[in-house]
Amino acid sequence: MSFWESIWLIIVVFAFVCYLMVLWTIITDLFRDHKLSGWWKAVWVICMFIFPLLTALVYLVARGQGMAERQREAIAAAKNAQDDYIRNVVQQTGPAQQIADAKALLDDGTISQDEFDTIKTKALA
Repeated sequence: MSFWESIWLIIVVFAFVCYLMVLWTIITDLFRDHKLSGWWKAVWVICMFIFPLLTALVYLVARGQGMAERQREAIAAAKNAQDDYIRNVVQQTGPAQQIADAKALLDDGTISQDEFDTIKTKALA
């Protein structure tokens, strides 16, 4: 394989990977859009297989703004879910909960009185 054939192979592989990324983004966006009917989703998917490049370009031009909005909404929803989870975990492990857990361990004989006092001091600090 010559140098230029290798360069051409790299360019072709790069273009193919880019196309796969665009295809994945479009399919993800199609199924994220709850306003679009199932029939239109099926039409877009079928067209993606029959006329892949043309359909991808038409989709990006025709629905590009909506793609950005749906992506922004998905990111905001994920961030809100993560923040709610973090708040929930923090509220469950407050100082009172830590002391109660340590007391249960002390009562079970898992930790000593000195270890309980250390945990209690850290929780109240």
